Amino acid sequence: MSLELDGLRAVVTAGGAGIGRAIVERLVTDGARVATCDIDAGSVDSIGSLDGVEAHVADVTSTRSIDDFMTSTIATFGGIDLLVNNAGVTGPAGRVETLDPEEVTACLDANLTSMVRTARHAVPLMVSARRGSIVNISSTAGLHGFPYRSAYAAAKWAVIGLTKTIAMEVGEAGVRANVVCPGSISGPRMDRVIRLEAEASGRTEDDIRRGFERQVSMRTFIDAREIADTVAFLASPRASKISGQVISVDGNTETMRTD
Repeated sequence: MSLELDGLRAVVTAGGAGIGRAIVERLVTDGARVATCDIDAGSVDSIGSLDGVEAHVADVTSTRSIDDFMTSTIATFGGIDLLVNNAGVTGPAGRVETLDPEEVTACLDANLTSMVRTARHAVPLMVSARRGSIVNISSTAGLHGFPYRSAYAAAKWAVIGLTKTIAMEVGEAGVRANVVCPGSISGPRMDRVIRLEAEASGRTEDDIRRGFERQVSMRTFIDAREIADTVAFLASPRASKISGQVISVDGNTETMRTD
């Protein structure tokens, strides 16, 4: 189903793999022009080979790097209609008393402050144009406590507060901001999460994986393309009055406990 995104100028962070790549591919399929960045040069080369995609190597934790990426994109596109803040890291695992504060700060920087680095470029353009949409990717960990992953949960909760505040600040200009909270996404990143929790808790990876399935009413992991479909809808004219909302795509997460 086409979502009328022809000519839409979109920016997607961390678009080289996983959820980000699925979002880029879906937007391009629906007719958008997409600029994306990723810290991995190989992923940038791969996604940059798609028609309609401008791909750059950039580090979302570096203000200078993101300033360069956003300035270049704005010069090329002449504006931004959609900003998708997808970049994030898993952060440290362990009980709160074992965590290194510097690792916690780094987790908050990558998952939260990175969104401010892009928004400070995109928001003025959208407000001036009196149109635009921001979609920030949080997590179901932004809606629940998450044992052994307190830094990540704190960052993802903060993404929701940031987004709701942006929606209030820009709403009168016709600009929208929403949050998508993915559940457990099948793929290499989820495999790393499971390995980290197994190491932190002393349980087996198979036990942790079954625990993640039991968290969800539908007993399922999520396909990254399902997140991309939701983002495309929120970017489309069909979602023109949806703002300040938190939309979970997760099969109904009941708890973040895996035991």
